[in-house]
Amino acid sequence: MKDVVNEEKIACFEAGIKLGALFHQFVGAPVSLENARILEMAMESCMRLQPFVVSAEVKIDRERLKEMVSSFGYISLSGELIRARVTVKVGETLARAELYWDDEKKYPMMRLI
Repeated sequence: MKDVVNEEKIACFEAGIKLGALFHQFVGAPVSLENARILEMAMESCMRLQPFVVSAEVKIDRERLKEMVSSFGYISLSGELIRARVTVKVGETLARAELYWDDEKKYPMMRLI
């Protein structure tokens, strides 16, 4: 008999690891309105390469980006611009998680969904 509880814990852990790695790998990358989609695709592609990942989606908040962009036409990617979702599968167990900006806390947060 499979250890379903262990699968659930591992799946949740793996989902969190994927989002944490994404955040720490890409924060600071130069981003503009012109390259935002390219950066989203690169981030998604990097997450999909990792073990257990079934799907990955990354969105850069274009409205915030417009407000924050420097006179040089770009800024460094920050947590308040990123929204990401990942689905992982461990054994027969799926876990979905997201990275999002919490305006009240002024902090990037992660949660299972």
